[in-house]
Amino acid sequence: MSTDPASQLPFYHGSISRRDAERELMLADSADGLFLLRQCQRSLGGYVLSLTYQGVFNHYPVERLPNGTYGIPGSMPHCGPAELCEFLSREPDGLPCALRRPCLRAPEQPPRKGLFDTLRENLLREYVKQTWSLEDAEDIEQAVISHAPQLEKLMATTAHEKMAWYHGKISRQEGERLLNTGSKTDGKFLVRDSEAGTFALSMLYGKTVYHYRINQDKSGKYSIPEGDRFDTVWQMVQYLKMKPAGLMTNLSEECANSAMAAKSPALPAGRKERLNGYTPPPRATSFLKPSLPAPLAGSQLLPMDCSGFVNAYHNPKDLKKFFINRDQLVMDEVELGSGNFGCVKKGVLKTTENNENGQIDVAIKVLKNENESLVKDEMMREAEIMHQLSNAYIVRMLGLCQAESLMLVMEMASAGPLNKFLQSNKSSVSVEGIVRLMHQVSMGMRYLEEKKFVHRDLAARNVLLVNQNFAKISDFGLSKALGADDRYYKARTTGKWPLKWYAPECISFHKFSSKSDVWSFGVTMWEAFSYGGKPYRKMVGTQVVDYIKEGNRLERPSQCPEQMYQLMMDCWTYNHEDRPDFQQAEGSMRTYYYSICNQPQPGDEAGAAQPIK
Repeated sequence: MSTDPASQLPFYHGSISRRDAERELMLADSADGLFLLRQCQRSLGGYVLSLTYQGVFNHYPVERLPNGTYGIPGSMPHCGPAELCEFLSREPDGLPCALRRPCLRAPEQPPRKGLFDTLRENLLREYVKQTWSLEDAEDIEQAVISHAPQLEKLMATTAHEKMAWYHGKISRQEGERLLNTGSKTDGKFLVRDSEAGTFALSMLYGKTVYHYRINQDKSGKYSIPEGDRFDTVWQMVQYLKMKPAGLMTNLSEECANSAMAAKSPALPAGRKERLNGYTPPPRATSFLKPSLPAPLAGSQLLPMDCSGFVNAYHNPKDLKKFFINRDQLVMDEVELGSGNFGCVKKGVLKTTENNENGQIDVAIKVLKNENESLVKDEMMREAEIMHQLSNAYIVRMLGLCQAESLMLVMEMASAGPLNKFLQSNKSSVSVEGIVRLMHQVSMGMRYLEEKKFVHRDLAARNVLLVNQNFAKISDFGLSKALGADDRYYKARTTGKWPLKWYAPECISFHKFSSKSDVWSFGVTMWEAFSYGGKPYRKMVGTQVVDYIKEGNRLERPSQCPEQMYQLMMDCWTYNHEDRPDFQQAEGSMRTYYYSICNQPQPGDEAGAAQPIK
């Protein structure tokens, strides 16, 4: 699971040192303008651009700015590392020359992983599993994917507690005793908590143990006095292993504390107020001790902690029954929507195990008595489809109730359809928020693809919001389950089809597959980035068909990022075999989502463009 927006660039070498970068450039002939990109050793999410000019190797920091853009300090920012390098290939913008030729990795060689890269995935899995009491591997995987941007900073800032060199709360004298026990190697070191509330680095050199105070500034960066600043303690240690940077010598042998290395990361009480992080819910386990501070103003709750709906990652035992007794339901007169089948009403489901008060807010689809004979079978088919689905980003069916009418009981998504919500909240929903919601939709659709279900009616009206940050796919009235060997479903008859959302093969040949759902996903994306706009304006179905056949597509909404529009265009590839599947579409959404929302802490000021010394 890569969260690095540069991971697919062939000239990105990952976590290599300055010396390794120069070696790669030298082997590639060191011509002027030869360049590569590598991971920055000092800042989370940052890079270093290594460039050759007149026989000299130059190294420029590429910072990720608070608004999610990337840039060399003092130069123009860009939306991603790829866009930055593309621009610098046309315009030097302060560099000694333009980027002329990339120094490529070997085709079979992936970017080298850094220390945190090898820890990140296990830490995230451990965190979400314990915090939300997850057991199912698929639930854990989806939770990790969807919440990585909000949790990675937390994981990174506590990763030092997994390191053997971290000893926690020991005294200065105890640190000296440990370093003088066993080998007496110059550079032998450990990190401990300091009495001032941050950290101290203790290092052996000669016969003397030297102690260095590790400061933390207002932006959260760590440094030894007069030294370079780092986002995390473990980055500082890794850097000091390569370069003394003011110490008596490089850090070398780790003075290991196996007991601390075996523990889960925890935030020492003296420093917890420094972390701009996420607050686990009250039900969280003891993975983080003590609990983290409240998020800063404007930060978002994670979807798993939104109230008012059945926990998306946990299926209570008493909700696995297909049929619900009428006395378990309390139905409100408030209608949430209506259609040919009947109406959807707000209600409450009485349970025995789900939450403290034994009640869940639900949406109840009520079949009209006068239409029952016509649509009862259709509702039963929808219920059978929904009963087989269990995913965080799909509206869950809680059961059927046969009483005065046939009632389909579903979990509540109280903020309503995506298109209507966006139309009414244009000023409060950011582009980042739309990307987040559409990434959730792509994960739900990827789940359907993997389970061999075709939705056939994906549109913004059928994406329901639990709240502004949490989307769920709904309305499975047209959905079909494919056989194990089937690639598509072929409809024998037509109906009231949403042609503006349908792929060409659906209209011309009545063939439906996950690839046709991908086309609909592109139109749904367009609706979202248009803040609930209506696709194809006043065209009717046949006009839309001709419009598409002529090679035309919906224009990019004014607020839509170029990368997201390119994904829409890929979804609207005429030949279905050439379209991405949902695994690829979700991967593209994820990469872009991570690149814009996993931002550094505010307060990192950019300086003049200078090579790293």
